[in-house]
Amino acid sequence: MFEYMGDRISNAIKNIKGMGRITEDNISDAIKEIRIALLEADVNYEVVKEFTKNVKEKALGQDVAKSLKPEEVFIKLVKDELISLLGENYIPLETSKNPTIIMLVGLQGSGKTTTCGKIANLVRKKHAKKPLLVACDIYRPAAIDQLVEVGKSLNIPVFNRGKEDPRLIVQKALEYAKENGNDYIIVDTAGRLHIDEELMNELSDLSNILNPQEILLVIDAMMGQDAINVINGFNDKLKLTGAILTKMDGNTKGGVALSVRHLTNIPIKFIGDSEKMDGLSEFYPERMAERILDMGDILSIAEKATEAIDESDAKNLANKMQKGKFDLEDFLTTMNQIKKLGPLENILKMLPGARNMGLSNININPKDMAHIEAIVLSMTPYERKHPEVLKASHKQRIAKGSGRSVEEVNRLLKQFDQMKDMMKKMSNGSFKMPF
Repeated sequence: MFEYMGDRISNAIKNIKGMGRITEDNISDAIKEIRIALLEADVNYEVVKEFTKNVKEKALGQDVAKSLKPEEVFIKLVKDELISLLGENYIPLETSKNPTIIMLVGLQGSGKTTTCGKIANLVRKKHAKKPLLVACDIYRPAAIDQLVEVGKSLNIPVFNRGKEDPRLIVQKALEYAKENGNDYIIVDTAGRLHIDEELMNELSDLSNILNPQEILLVIDAMMGQDAINVINGFNDKLKLTGAILTKMDGNTKGGVALSVRHLTNIPIKFIGDSEKMDGLSEFYPERMAERILDMGDILSIAEKATEAIDESDAKNLANKMQKGKFDLEDFLTTMNQIKKLGPLENILKMLPGARNMGLSNININPKDMAHIEAIVLSMTPYERKHPEVLKASHKQRIAKGSGRSVEEVNRLLKQFDQMKDMMKKMSNGSFKMPF
């Protein structure tokens, strides 16, 4: 997400490299490039106009501090303005009530049903809640079945009353939640146009019955500028507490993210960054601004790692790496822990300088990791701990057992040796970064 826009902005900033002072002349081209980048990313014209005006006014006449370069001053100004557009502060999801009730609303096809499951999964893992999914989309064919399948995949209960009136469904769902100790209720409503008065009245009735702490509008990030009209239309009727941008992992321009808060005052609370049930990330304006500028998002990586990786296992592996005792058994453990973080390409995109290093467009086939796992598992426990004993006959047996080629076995062993060598150099301080 934001790759094209971010590259254009980064190139604009490079244009003032080497200047001793920021002046109107030497930033005019940079401002123009940023304006074009934002417009092409589908950011609202009025937002672009105000953004570039603010950056220019703040930049002009600033003396460059001795410890800074002009581009560093300029990039800080751009980053600060991006954060301002995106909403300044992280606004967490309400989880303090018992029960906490959330309604998901939006257009048909925006991804509401899947997002219901993602939110339920997140609050259970992060906040130790006992969620209940409520099926109120009685109009779209198979919508109820889809939510039931989502619930089954997560082992989260779904309150389902078929095609009954949604007003009665939510009343009974509240009773069910109280009887079964569900402290978080997520209601999946039918997709509708904000100009459909009858269906919007239904949403209003559901809101009055439920008195929800959160009413979140699910928006397809590829909608473009029409998303603003949709948000305002729903907000006029329901008083939204936040928005969720879905499909941010696709080839989306992402301009809606830079326009939503500024034009509607509705905070973005989540972005959908993969199709998997853990593919929902809380929205931090500063982190998003840093991603746009290719500064990376190490905090988000650390949070994902904390949630997915056992701390004692991580410490044990780190000790083995430092002592040079890292073997293929440990390598397999490490690979399985990395898989818990989600798609590896999404992690690579969050590294500082990812776009500059060509990591933002990498697609990693999950089958490749499965092939590596099959090769390692085809070894005996002793061979995994002592790969140096592997001869030609051993490799042929391993290749046959894993369904891979001897060449792939040799490639894995070579890569493993290179990795061990790098770990050894890092532990004794002799490793030098290649840039």
